[in-house]
Amino acid sequence: MHLAAEQGSVLEIHWDEFTFGLIAFLIILGVVYKMWPNLMKALDERADQIEGGIARAQKAEAEAEATRQQYREKLEEAHREYAQELEKAKEQRATIIAEAREEAQVEARRIVEAAHAQIEADRQQALVQLRNEIGALSTELASRIVGETLSDSAAQNRVIDRFLDDLEQTDSNTQQAEVR
Repeated sequence: MHLAAEQGSVLEIHWDEFTFGLIAFLIILGVVYKMWPNLMKALDERADQIEGGIARAQKAEAEAEATRQQYREKLEEAHREYAQELEKAKEQRATIIAEAREEAQVEARRIVEAAHAQIEADRQQALVQLRNEIGALSTELASRIVGETLSDSAAQNRVIDRFLDDLEQTDSNTQQAEVR
C-alpha cells in the first residue's frame, strides 16, 4: 500500500499539468476561433467550386446532348434530302427514258416513211424503165411482125400504150381469177 500512497491518488489533481493543459487548450481554442471564419470561408468556397464544377459538368453535358440532338436532326435531314434527290433522279431517269423512247419511235416512223417513199419512188422508176424497155422491145417486135418500121414517134407511142394496156388488163384478169 505504500506504493499507492507515495504516488498519490488517481483522483488527485496535479495543478501544474492542469494549468499547462488549460493554457494550451485556450491557445488552441483562440487559434481555432480566429481561423474559424477563414476555415468556413475556405470550406464554403470549396463547396461552391464543387457545386460549380458539377453545374458546369451538367451544363456541358446538356450542351453535348443538344449538339448530339442537332447532329441527329441534321443527319436525318440529310437522309431525307438524299431520299428526295434519289427520287428526283429516278423520276428524271424515267422521263429521259420515256423521251428517248418517244424520240426513237418518231425517228423509226420517219425512217419507215422515208423507206416507203423511197420504195415507191424506186417502184415508179422501175415501172418507167420497164415501160420504156417494154415499149422499145414491143416496137421492135411489132416492126418485125408488120414488116415496116415504126419511125413515127406518135404511132410508136400509141402502139406501146395499147400493148401495155392490154398487158395490164390481162394481168388484172389473171389476178382476179386467182382470188376467186
